[in-house]
Amino acid sequence: MASKVAIVSLVLVGMAFGLPTDPYGAPPSYKAAPMPYNFVYGVKDQYAGADYGHSEDSDGNTVKGSYTVQLPDGRRQTVNYIADHYNGFQAQVNYDGEAQYPHEYGPPITFKPKGYHR
Repeated sequence: MASKVAIVSLVLVGMAFGLPTDPYGAPPSYKAAPMPYNFVYGVKDQYAGADYGHSEDSDGNTVKGSYTVQLPDGRRQTVNYIADHYNGFQAQVNYDGEAQYPHEYGPPITFKPKGYHR
């Protein structure tokens, strides 16, 4: 009886070593070397009221950037940030201008885009 248990144990151990380490068959992952990059974009559409932008630079380890957006209350928000794997994400937020609120409320005023025919 003991020999049958030993044989079954050896068969089960052999099967366990024969199974793939990842049962789902995903390819092994790897960590690519850090790659420096930078980008900048901005949008200023007076007709639609859109005014925002973003710039970012990375040396492969640390990311530094800034983005701005025109808020609905009339202020301009600027966020300057730095991020890395040691300190995490650190942001400094600034507001330019003073918030403006209407004295009367009503339905929003909207305009059809130019060239729009219905």
